[in-house]
Amino acid sequence: MAGKDEAGPVRRFSGKASDAPDRMLKVQHSQRGAAGSGAQLRAVRKDGWTAERRKIFMETLAATCNVSEAARVAGKNLSSAYYQKRRDPGFAREWAQALNIGYAELEALLLRQSLFGTEEEEVTLDAEGMVKSRKVKRGHPNAVAVRLLVQHRREAGDRRSADEADRPDGEDAVERLRKALEMVRERSGVG
Repeated sequence: MAGKDEAGPVRRFSGKASDAPDRMLKVQHSQRGAAGSGAQLRAVRKDGWTAERRKIFMETLAATCNVSEAARVAGKNLSSAYYQKRRDPGFAREWAQALNIGYAELEALLLRQSLFGTEEEEVTLDAEGMVKSRKVKRGHPNAVAVRLLVQHRREAGDRRSADEADRPDGEDAVERLRKALEMVRERSGVG
């Protein structure tokens, strides 16, 4: 008889913790999303996004800034990674943080090359394939340096503007205070 052996019927995993105590459970939303049936406690699939796979994916993404490579190293396909990002806000936040780390590392590397230059070895071979000469070329990628400085100036200016706009002793502080007092008067009916 199909589905039975000498010990009795074959039990299938139903998603309950009691059916497979070795399987981890996590809170997930149904296929309909957050507006659907609400959070449910489900078992993590063995080929799903386990904590270890998630960690590997995020570390690789931070190191390479390459989603395809991160998914491959984690043992998942690219569409699964993007689906998980859409479905899980925590995963999406970690994804953004990993990319921020990766781009910060890349920016630091480019800045270092701009400041200290790069070295490239040029090897010339003779007819027999033996090394005839070696030449080290040094260079400074000034175009990259200029782009990094322009971007940094823009970001620093934006931060400075944001900091000054919210300061209590800023140029528009008196005007903001007058508007706030006027709103209080209107609400209280005074004046």
